[in-house]
Amino acid sequence: MSRLDLGRVGIWAGEADRYPARALRRAAAAVEDLGYRALWFPEATGREAMSQAALLLSATRRTVVATGTASIYARDAVSAAAAQRTLAEAFPGRFLLGLGVSHPVLVADVRGHRFGPPVATMRAYLDGIDAAPFGPPATAPPRVVAALGPKMIQLAGERSWGAHPLGMPVEHTRQARKLLGSQALLAVTQLVVLEPSRSRAAELARAHAAAALPNRLTLLRDLGFDDAESLDDRLVEALVATGDPDDVARRVGEHLDAGADHVSMHVITATPDEPPSRQWEELAARLL
Repeated sequence: MSRLDLGRVGIWAGEADRYPARALRRAAAAVEDLGYRALWFPEATGREAMSQAALLLSATRRTVVATGTASIYARDAVSAAAAQRTLAEAFPGRFLLGLGVSHPVLVADVRGHRFGPPVATMRAYLDGIDAAPFGPPATAPPRVVAALGPKMIQLAGERSWGAHPLGMPVEHTRQARKLLGSQALLAVTQLVVLEPSRSRAAELARAHAAAALPNRLTLLRDLGFDDAESLDDRLVEALVATGDPDDVARRVGEHLDAGADHVSMHVITATPDEPPSRQWEELAARLL
């Protein structure tokens, strides 16, 4: 698979579905103008991922747009392969397909599917993409797999460009690199709060750490957070980078030193319906 130029630092637009389309296009253009090379976005219950990718690609000229991640339960493998290759053909070198197994609640209760064994289901889906009958381009466009646990990380290294862990401590990045080896991409996402009020920053960080906790408990215990359920200050700090741009830059540097090739920043604010343009600009001034 050919590599894309993600740069060392990018933006993970975790609230992109909340922005009206016009505001989303402006936000994507702003991310590009600031110098970020990669813009990631999730898929949950909002816009369909491939349509949103086309919207973002059409609003930019150079930025790599990455699904972070497209649910494998949202479309069959043939449709995913067709959409990926269509976007790769229309926007050469600028679309990265990130795939994930989503969460049981979203899969079963929202989409009405049966949630299968994650690693086996992802492996079968990748098989389906590889076997899909679709025309250009002749070579398969690059893809990554959202991965937290060891088996999914290893599958990501075997069957894709690499792994995309979201919202984990630096210790997890170090372990993921060991599992992937030296060649595969490791693109991590760091939760970030840039809030001048320390009490408000702590409140936002704790709320988002709590939301991330349920499907990370076992992994966090294995990383040495023995009492992860209590969500103590040490764990919140490990999951969410707070402070000023220098503090965030240090955390990004720690991920890079631990083996990450790319760190995308998910900036959390008290106004999730509005793009965090000021924070993106402050981080760009420090990190780019």
